[in-house]
Amino acid sequence: MAGSLYERLGGKQAISAVIEDLGHRVLNDPRVSAKFAKSDVPRFHTMMVEQVCEATGGPCRYEGRDMKTAHAGMGVTNGEFDAVVDDLIQTLNHFGVGKEEQQELLGLLGPMRPDIVENPSDATGTPLPETYQPAPPLSG
Repeated sequence: MAGSLYERLGGKQAISAVIEDLGHRVLNDPRVSAKFAKSDVPRFHTMMVEQVCEATGGPCRYEGRDMKTAHAGMGVTNGEFDAVVDDLIQTLNHFGVGKEEQQELLGLLGPMRPDIVENPSDATGTPLPETYQPAPPLSG
C-alpha cells in the first residue's frame, strides 16, 4: 500500500470529481434529497472536497463548521445517514475506487455519524425542518 489515501484516491482533482458525482446522487436520491433542499451546492462541494482531502492526508485544510454544528436542527436519521453512505459507495464504485481504499475512507467518515444523526429512526425521505438555517454561501 504505497502513499497516503489521498494519493491512492488520485489527489484533489479525483476527490473533486467524486464529490461532484456524490452531490448529484444525493440531490436526486429521494431517500435524502429533502435534507439538501436548502444546501448551497457550491459550498457543499468546496467544504466536502476540503474535508476529504485533509482527512485522507492531502494538503488541504478544512475550515468549515464542525459536523455537529453543520447538521444541527436538520433531523438527520440513521436511515438517511446510511443512504448517503450508500450513495458514496455507488460513486466510489462508479470511479473504480478499490475496496481497500473505500473501506479506509468510510473508516475516516464513519465516526462522524454521532455528530450528524439527530434521530435514531431508520426512516428516509424525512423533510428538512422549516426552522433549519443553512450556512451562508461562500464569499468570493
